[in-house]
Amino acid sequence: MRILIAAACLAAASLPAAAQPAAPAPGHPHEPLSLAALARIAQNPLAKVYSVPFQNNTNFGMGPRKQTENILNIQPVLPFGLNDDWNLITRTVFPVTSQPGLTPGQGSSFGLGATQGSFFLSPARQTAGIGWGAGVLVQAPSVTDPALGSRVWGAGPSGIALAMRGPWVVGTLLNNVWSFGGGPQDAYNTFTFQPLINYNFAHSPGTYLSTQPLITADWLAPPGQRWTVPVGLALGQVFRVHGQPMNANLGAYYNVIRPDNAPAWQVRFQLVFLFPR
Repeated sequence: MRILIAAACLAAASLPAAAQPAAPAPGHPHEPLSLAALARIAQNPLAKVYSVPFQNNTNFGMGPRKQTENILNIQPVLPFGLNDDWNLITRTVFPVTSQPGLTPGQGSSFGLGATQGSFFLSPARQTAGIGWGAGVLVQAPSVTDPALGSRVWGAGPSGIALAMRGPWVVGTLLNNVWSFGGGPQDAYNTFTFQPLINYNFAHSPGTYLSTQPLITADWLAPPGQRWTVPVGLALGQVFRVHGQPMNANLGAYYNVIRPDNAPAWQVRFQLVFLFPR
């Protein structure tokens, strides 16, 4: 948690003042967006809004000795308008990991894991509250310790679909990444499917319930050791600090299906700096 707090403070201190004012509401050039409107933006991965999420995942029961792993994902999202019809949405994930030993005699590891960059082409206008994006995910071998990930590049297709109806925001994110180059010890072939379900409370603007389980499959693992399937819930709130819109949520997930050395529980805390334009 100390890593998360320090990283969040560093991001806030490094942002220029000119980047921080909230976007005006249509028809009211000097009036900031409501918390309810900000919540809808925060829950839309295709929104044309700069954001800097800090997502801290604490995993309990990891490895043969059932120890604790901590992963802080720093994942800036930068959308760009290509023309009147298309946007390019970029999201990069830098995982800062503290991991216990996973094999007998192996010590703990701390450092940067493999960096993943997603690039989505998305229509500039969502029709009837429905949006989508399609593109590619590239994995870079930025690991500072061999125990934290593969040392070869990888890539694969990635996609997003989203629907916004009343208080609900429902969508999905999926990708599959294959390695290329290197030896058998560096090979990977992984699938990720993440449902995105949010319910916004009408009588408490900016407050929402959410579930965003990260379902993964390691296709190179033996049968019975491939899938990780969590279930859980998170409670979130959008708020402002000195005019800076922010989104925070806290949740817990239980891995109902998991490999032998995978964690049983995960506590996830996310703090997002929003920069609507």
